[in-house]
Amino acid sequence: MRAMLWRIVLVFSVATAVSVTVQQPRSGVSLADLDPSIRPQDDLFRHVNGRWLAAAEIPAEKVSYDTFSQLGDKVEGDLRAIVEEVAGTPNKRNGSSAQQIGDLYASLMDEQRIEALGTAPIRPQLDRIYALKSAADFAAEAGRLSATGVGGPFGGNVAVDPESGELVVHLTQSGILLPDRDYYLDDSPRYASIRTHYQEYLTHVFKLTGRENAAAEAQAVIALETELARAQWSQADSRDPLKISNRFLFTDLGRNFPGFDWRRWAEPQGIHQLRLIVLAQPSFFKRFAELMAATPLDTWKAWLAARYITASAPFVSNAFAEARFDFFGRVLSGQELPRVRWRRGVSLVSGYLGDAIGRLYVQKHFSPASKQRVEALVDSLLDAFRQAIDESDWMAAATRRKARQKLAALTVKIGYPDEWREYRGLVVKADDLLGNMQRARQFENDYRLARVKSTGRRNEWLIGPQTVNAYYGTGQNELIVTAALLQPPVFDPEADDAANYGAIGAIVGHELGHAFDDRGRFYDGSGNVKDWWTAEDEAAFRTRARMLVDQFNGFSPLPGAKVNGELTLAENVGDLVGLSIAHRAYTLSQKGRPAPVIDGLTGDQRFFLSWARVWRGRLRDEYMRQWVLFSPHAPSQYRANAPVGNVAAFYEAFHVKPGDALYRDPSRRVRFW
Repeated sequence: MRAMLWRIVLVFSVATAVSVTVQQPRSGVSLADLDPSIRPQDDLFRHVNGRWLAAAEIPAEKVSYDTFSQLGDKVEGDLRAIVEEVAGTPNKRNGSSAQQIGDLYASLMDEQRIEALGTAPIRPQLDRIYALKSAADFAAEAGRLSATGVGGPFGGNVAVDPESGELVVHLTQSGILLPDRDYYLDDSPRYASIRTHYQEYLTHVFKLTGRENAAAEAQAVIALETELARAQWSQADSRDPLKISNRFLFTDLGRNFPGFDWRRWAEPQGIHQLRLIVLAQPSFFKRFAELMAATPLDTWKAWLAARYITASAPFVSNAFAEARFDFFGRVLSGQELPRVRWRRGVSLVSGYLGDAIGRLYVQKHFSPASKQRVEALVDSLLDAFRQAIDESDWMAAATRRKARQKLAALTVKIGYPDEWREYRGLVVKADDLLGNMQRARQFENDYRLARVKSTGRRNEWLIGPQTVNAYYGTGQNELIVTAALLQPPVFDPEADDAANYGAIGAIVGHELGHAFDDRGRFYDGSGNVKDWWTAEDEAAFRTRARMLVDQFNGFSPLPGAKVNGELTLAENVGDLVGLSIAHRAYTLSQKGRPAPVIDGLTGDQRFFLSWARVWRGRLRDEYMRQWVLFSPHAPSQYRANAPVGNVAAFYEAFHVKPGDALYRDPSRRVRFW
């Protein structure tokens, strides 16, 4: 085995003898957290995590606590040490990464100065908003705020269009501050109560800025947002790649969506230079433009001010920060305390100087040996996926050939980027927190749009290596696994292979699966939008997918809160595919040799126990009710338990039989690969 360590002891006597001692690797299983009173055949999640779940408390500043947030806490601590070391470096050159890191952190940590400034940092922008005289002026100001990320009307991102090679902007519906359309449209007492609290929040922050008609303005904002919510698509429809890939010429926006001055909105962001715009939900943008023309300008100004104040609240005096937390944290999510300031400071640096701080993080916390071992593991996953494609019984031969071609074209990036981004020209001042935020966001906007005439950089990462994450990029056909994710219990360089295949192997397999699911089917190996499935392939996939939807529709973590099998389908498919491919890869890696028994557990048992360990976590009830409405991921207990009931090796590993809670009749088991 790759992970097995051999120590050779030389013993010298009359003749030299050599004895070999085998040091067995760690099992990678947290035995102390296992709950022996719960059988893995009945509830793998609670068998693996039962003792932890009984003892663990969600930290007061969090709405959930799980494996990934624990890793995030550790990374934040590591980053804090780096940031404070850099900040303490004397004689930092102005404009250097060290100066930018130190002063950005210092600007958020200087609470005394922030309090002394009061509303002064946001006053000039609010005055600009309330002084607007026309709808065209409003569009221009909304565009300017979009460029600086503090309250613009739409969500969006810049990307290279795989068909034309041009840079395009993808815009998504937005316009509401509550988490989902149901919060405005559902008349149940719970949602009615939240709307009452929301109106109180808006009234309060408007009063903090000196507005005389604060209550009336708050009411008008909610009425407008309710109309925008009526126009919004459901979460499930918004994840359908066929429905959300709506391409328009920029010059045609005014004709197709009259009522809003698209050019005045686009110019501050540089979007007017682009030929193509992709609108995820065209009917929403049409209704937005109609409302722009039909709604009084004063209402729109209050709406824009509310968005600006809410976006700026964490970076101004505590009165605003506390108001935002009381509603969005405590009322909406059940969070008890706001995040401590140093964590916010570290997140700020990591978010806006990601490569600068990420480079230092990798140097201290990610070894070349770990990178090499993960690369070898990923190679074995790719081999397993090739085999699975060849054995697929639901894809036509021509489709399997295209799937192999796509897999062969995949780019894999482990740990950190080969090229590090620079931040030359970004002005950071230790005494200007809100200004730093606005300049950093404008810098990012300008950076993205500077590539208007280029085809983009394939070596660029969308997240820093210090982010606990892995993702598959459809447009680039690339797999990214960050250094921060590659630490115990997700990846343990000292653990047995079975544990690592069950954890990081299944996570990577999940991301690989997105290249070959009902979204990945619309992108070829070069990232071009091209449907490479036949109608028969789609029908076969849908039959399997429908069974998985039905499985998850049956889960309810709280009374009245049901999992949406359609909304979570893509991620549920990913989990099942990831687990199946990782187990196939683990089996292949054994090369026919029996796996060692460690801590009384077979290799397959350690594999599945490690899988369930990854999904250890708890959510506050208030947040869980939000989660099932808008999250594309099922709650963690179902991510641990549901896939294993579809995998034959789980039945063999734990001798699962009819009558066991996780047993599923063979005719109801789902298999994609």
